[in-house]
Amino acid sequence: MANIQQATLGGGCFWCLESAFNTVDGVKLAVTAYAGGQTQKPTYEQVCSGQTGHAEVVRVNFDADKLSYREVLEIFFALHNPTQLNRQGDDVGTQYRSAIYYHDDLQKQASEQILQEITDEQIWPDPVVTEVVELNNYFQAEDYHQDYFNNNPQNQYCNMVVAPKLAKFKKTFASRLKSA
Repeated sequence: MANIQQATLGGGCFWCLESAFNTVDGVKLAVTAYAGGQTQKPTYEQVCSGQTGHAEVVRVNFDADKLSYREVLEIFFALHNPTQLNRQGDDVGTQYRSAIYYHDDLQKQASEQILQEITDEQIWPDPVVTEVVELNNYFQAEDYHQDYFNNNPQNQYCNMVVAPKLAKFKKTFASRLKSA
């Protein structure tokens, strides 16, 4: 029986993270959601206003016998720039913040450890601003946001932002991808 665990991560637009994580061997399903705000059951429009306090996140359901939590975090840090405060590229606002929403103390410790290693190794020239916070006010995003990249191939944002990011990810992590 599979050892299914969850990680909840915010790193800019959730469409980018979701599309990449869903290609990784060991990931059962990545879903788009909102976390960390005050509003109960916020809508996409409310989150985009920046008034709810939520971040766009992806909940990654993964088989820990195939993919460790640390490996999930390593992939997460390869998918976004953790030095950009409240933004990723042209996506600006607190809803695009870099955040790890831990589910338990073990995840908190692992998250803090990898952040310390990244800082010590000076992987990025600027300070890492990724938050490590306990998961709260988690709500799955609307159905139309699930598998958005694959369901909306004509969308300009998907073509200009998600597709190149996903292509680069697949090249970098070719050995970690699901078999066709």
